[in-house]
Amino acid sequence: MNHADLEPARLGLRPNLAQFALLVLVNAFVGAMVGLERSILPALAEEEFHLAAHSAILSFIAVFGLTKALTNYAAGRWSDRFGRKLVLLAGWLIAAPVPLLLMWAPSWSWVIVANVLLGASQGLTWSTTVIMKIDLVGPAQRGLAMGLNEFAGYFAVAASALATGWLAQTYGLRPEPFYLGVVYVLAGASISAFAVRETRHHVAQESLNHTSPPNELSAGEIFRSATWKDRNLSSVSQVGFVNNLNDGMAWGLFPLWFAAAGLALDEVGWLIAIYPAVWGLSQIGTGIWSDRIGRKPLIVTGMVLQAIGIAVTASSSSTSGFAFGGVLLGLGTAAVYPTLLAAIGDVAHPRWRASAVGVYRLWRDLGYVAGALLAGAIADLFGLAAAMWVVAALTALSGLQAYLRMDETRHPR
Repeated sequence: MNHADLEPARLGLRPNLAQFALLVLVNAFVGAMVGLERSILPALAEEEFHLAAHSAILSFIAVFGLTKALTNYAAGRWSDRFGRKLVLLAGWLIAAPVPLLLMWAPSWSWVIVANVLLGASQGLTWSTTVIMKIDLVGPAQRGLAMGLNEFAGYFAVAASALATGWLAQTYGLRPEPFYLGVVYVLAGASISAFAVRETRHHVAQESLNHTSPPNELSAGEIFRSATWKDRNLSSVSQVGFVNNLNDGMAWGLFPLWFAAAGLALDEVGWLIAIYPAVWGLSQIGTGIWSDRIGRKPLIVTGMVLQAIGIAVTASSSSTSGFAFGGVLLGLGTAAVYPTLLAAIGDVAHPRWRASAVGVYRLWRDLGYVAGALLAGAIADLFGLAAAMWVVAALTALSGLQAYLRMDETRHPR
């Protein structure tokens, strides 16, 4: 064990700034792995593998979401049992074959396998970086911590999507855009192995100062609380599910919608990058804001903004309209994403917080599966615009449910 791990743990961003910054950097490489596919995989499905049905094209998102959801849940439990760092390293090991499979896949089934591995990797790596940052900062700056974490991940998604779109337009769809993935894996795994330290001792320190007793819960009790029993935790899971439902739709259908408007691959890359870039950059501010005004206002407002952004995109046929819709969708998602994680930290006891995060992320990323299947089916039956309008309506209803059912979880300490 590293000597630093034996020292008394100090909670807060400032005392743990070096480790926190390393985890932010690691999560940037985690997000960049998703960005590899964001702007070019739907085009790859149509042009190289000749898939015509939207439901078939979106199958890669469904398997990604399912494996990510299941490993999110496992990551929470395993982080409590085996430690955060070990789970983080396992995630990077699973990611290693992904860029190679995408470069050389002879059939669409290989792309599906790559997305099974990518989903499993994302579930382990992203979950543990979230949990470790919550461990380090303690209760006072939880929103800021989640804002910085999600900023790093989703700004990297945008940058990677932009880079792969440009590479695809310049050199072709394969293999050049996926060379970046090899760099991401090597960098993220190296930092995780040699520089990141375990954070479970920070949990023990926070538990000593916690105002409520540990109230140890079984895995089943935590699952039921975060799924339906606890009105706040279950509301967080519901909003997360619908948020990723609309993100799965955007991931799969927006590139096709923009291409149908006559845009080239590099232009599609720019437009696809707007949404996660605004999402990523804005999360620093929304995370801090939620520490000051509370979680519920940002969650409700964010879902309404997302619904408007999707509606604007669905009703547009110009680059400016697509860009404006992406900005609104990004702002809405930025308001919601770090705030949901902070709300879980508010409600869950430190002793079972990682497991609660795992259940939330299970439901949240099952939204990818629902979004891909629902959007693909509606698009095949009624067209791309109809699929987007249905998802916009579901997003607005999700915000209304949170407004009616959820309490404010942020309380002065």
